[in-house]
This record gives sequence, C-alpha cells and structure tokens, in this order.
Amino acid sequence: MIAQTKRTELDEFAKRVLYGVNKALRELVETSAVNDESLVVGDKDGSFKSVPAKELLKTLPKQEQ
Repeated sequence: MIAQTKRTELDEFAKRVLYGVNKALRELVETSAVNDESLVVGDKDGSFKSVPAKELLKTLPKQEQ
C-alpha cells in the first residue's frame, strides 16, 4: 500500500517536471523565433544541426495545462 502511494507521488512529480521542461523549451524557442535566431538540436544518434527557431516552433506541440 505504501509502495503504491510512493509510486503515485513519483509519477505526479515526474509529470510536473516534464511539464516545466517542456514549458521552458517552448519559451526558449518562442523567444528565439521572435529574435530571428537559430537553435542547435540533436537527435538520438548524436548528430546535430542548426535549425531556424521559427521552423522548430512549428514542430512543437501546444503547451497544455
């Protein structure tokens, strides 16, 4: 019973952390897009490239509450 409560608390904490990270990422991309800047992004294979923030913004999901 206690282990299930701890797991639920950890799941809720993880959701809040991911929400905050996604919110910060969106704000970074939005600010960069307004300033007509590019951002360097990487993929799971370790490759990276410079992408205009306006293009990157089109690929991000809308922020949900």
